[in-house]
Amino acid sequence: MASLLFRLGRFSFRHKWWVIAGWLLAAVAVVGLVGALSPKFSKDFELPGTDGGTATEQIQEYFPEVMKAQERASTSVLVYAEDGLAGHRGQVDALIADLQKLPNVAAPIVNPLVQSVDQASGAPLTGDNGKVGLIQVRQTTEVMDLTVDDKDKLVSLLDKYRGSGLQVEATGSLMQVSEQGGTAELIGFAVAFVVMIVAFGAIVAAFIPLITGIVGVIITIMLLTLGASFLSINESATAIVTMLGIAVSIDYALFIVSRYRAERNRGGSAEDAAGRAVGTAGTAVVFAGLTVIIAVVALMVVGIPFITQMGAGAGIAVFIAVLAALTLIPALLGATGRFAFSPKIPWIKHAEESATVDTNGVKFGRLVVRRPIPFIIAGLAILVVAALPMGKMELGMSMSSPDEARATTLLQKGFGEGVNGQLFVVVHADEGTVNAAADDAVERIKALPGIANPDTVVWMGNGTQSPNVGANTALITVTPLTGPSDQATHDLMDKIRAITPQIEKRGAEMHVGGQTAILSDLSAKLDEALIPYLIVVVGLAFLIMIGVFRSLWVPLIGTLGFIFSVLATFGVTVAIFQEGDFGLIENTQPILSFLPIFLIGVVFGLAMDYQVFLVTRMREEYIHGMSAKDAIIAGYRHGARVVTSAAVIMISVFAAFMLSPDVTGKMLGFAMACAIVFDAFIIRMTVVPAVIALLGDRAWGLPKWLDRVVLNFDIEGGAVRNRGIPQGNDESDGRDVTSSVAGVQS
Repeated sequence: MASLLFRLGRFSFRHKWWVIAGWLLAAVAVVGLVGALSPKFSKDFELPGTDGGTATEQIQEYFPEVMKAQERASTSVLVYAEDGLAGHRGQVDALIADLQKLPNVAAPIVNPLVQSVDQASGAPLTGDNGKVGLIQVRQTTEVMDLTVDDKDKLVSLLDKYRGSGLQVEATGSLMQVSEQGGTAELIGFAVAFVVMIVAFGAIVAAFIPLITGIVGVIITIMLLTLGASFLSINESATAIVTMLGIAVSIDYALFIVSRYRAERNRGGSAEDAAGRAVGTAGTAVVFAGLTVIIAVVALMVVGIPFITQMGAGAGIAVFIAVLAALTLIPALLGATGRFAFSPKIPWIKHAEESATVDTNGVKFGRLVVRRPIPFIIAGLAILVVAALPMGKMELGMSMSSPDEARATTLLQKGFGEGVNGQLFVVVHADEGTVNAAADDAVERIKALPGIANPDTVVWMGNGTQSPNVGANTALITVTPLTGPSDQATHDLMDKIRAITPQIEKRGAEMHVGGQTAILSDLSAKLDEALIPYLIVVVGLAFLIMIGVFRSLWVPLIGTLGFIFSVLATFGVTVAIFQEGDFGLIENTQPILSFLPIFLIGVVFGLAMDYQVFLVTRMREEYIHGMSAKDAIIAGYRHGARVVTSAAVIMISVFAAFMLSPDVTGKMLGFAMACAIVFDAFIIRMTVVPAVIALLGDRAWGLPKWLDRVVLNFDIEGGAVRNRGIPQGNDESDGRDVTSSVAGVQS
């Protein structure tokens, strides 16, 4: 493989303008297609094959008007006055008059001070002894067509009527519109640029990884957007694809450019140096990217469309990042020529590798090799302490944005939190009438605890608001007392489903759907899929690592270290987002149901990235004659700076997504940033080298029978190591065995 990548790198360097033009043409083409087709992402969660998914399918088939109503914008405006709403009639009347002027309001808005009960559903419009009022604003506009301007109009209107003892809040469609501004991406790119200036000590070189990152992410997101033209793709999938695409694109480019600089210092032509960089560091990039792709694409085994979309999109992002690193990077290096590492920044010290100057990374490496046991104990102890809050983890998924928190509190105070988390029970009979079964279901459901206003639990049949003789399907709307993510709501759903056997005796089937039911099914399905997923991901990646490192110990150490880092990440995320420690999150909430399995997949892949980039250099030096301990220090000398820079970039990109208004992006960004901190700096940079130092030569061996079976991937690039270098100059790459030995022996 190294020889093939050497030729690819040299080809891209030589034919730089054709390669650059090809990438730009690809980016323009996908952007143009998106502009022409104008696809839209979905906000719905679908779970085919589950009880909630079946209910959704039946509602779509037998009650299309209900589904259309759910697709249209519906916003709940809450008004509250401690002294009672009756004393604020003028304010409420004026508020409703202005709400009626919002675009595309479907019907006259009901005033809770005039009509205390919704005539259509029988639900109350006032609560808490007349202190809370519910104003429903239904629009003909589809939810996906709402804009930030629509939300701003509502927010301004609410601000206008707040005060004089009246609190006005809102929740629902308009309040869930978020701005697609790209602030997080800009911050991530800005931090990455600063870090690369420090890493390279030069301006032009710092721009090169940024260019590949921008081009790669644009192509990936546009391809994902194009997919929304043909498939139902949830918009939340774009958050993880964007943050992962930016991070790995820049990281992989960083490794190639760093190795190119080292190869230029060894001598020979620039195009041969580009070939050697792609043939050595590029081989590591390929295998690192492969582990990430396996980890994220294997999410398909979960069988949840939303998770599959995120995994597939992330896999595409990583594939494009690898392809850009192998082709676009050498092309850009060829285009910049001798100006690639200029102008130099004079006050940035040791930007280039040196055999005589001990960087902080080399000094730290010597400490780890000299005293490995204290570093192992200290590193693992930190992770164990960080993991302790994980025992309190509660999984769930809130569909509300932080802007809706105050309105949700008023809903709970006046009507019960379940108003926005209704359950939809579908009773269907293939033959005969469903009337008797539906009546039985209603009576049984009414008797269950935890239902708000049991008297309003009725059924509609065949699209009508009343029992219809001969109807084969009935729809029962159940409003829980508790919120969508509350455990009591999920318990109520389970109790309703427990009625199914009695309904089946009447010749009908019954299913429970709605967003609340679907999210509950999501959690259950994720729990079932976790172990099979881990077996697939860890098993395949472990086999790849055996081939990459030609060792059993190194992959085993890396995998066990990952377990420590991911458990610590779960613990810190629970402490911050669920328990509210340190006051960083104003509105605490359960941990996203899909976060554990997705985090495991993505972080495992990224962890193996750093394992490959740092440890392969150690192995490279070991198989070329260094002792086991000297090779570890040489690995720090050549890899510590670039791996640290790559980790800081990735942490910054992920952390920037905490600014996202989307809860999914915020929590994922935080968790992934923490995971990289723990895994890159504690496990990969400290614990793994320390354990390898303890093992010595044993770390790099394979049983003879296995050594004959495992393919030699030549990830160190031995086949191209000295291509194009003048004879007698093949050791001018800055390796100094004597200095390393002296450092260890001292």
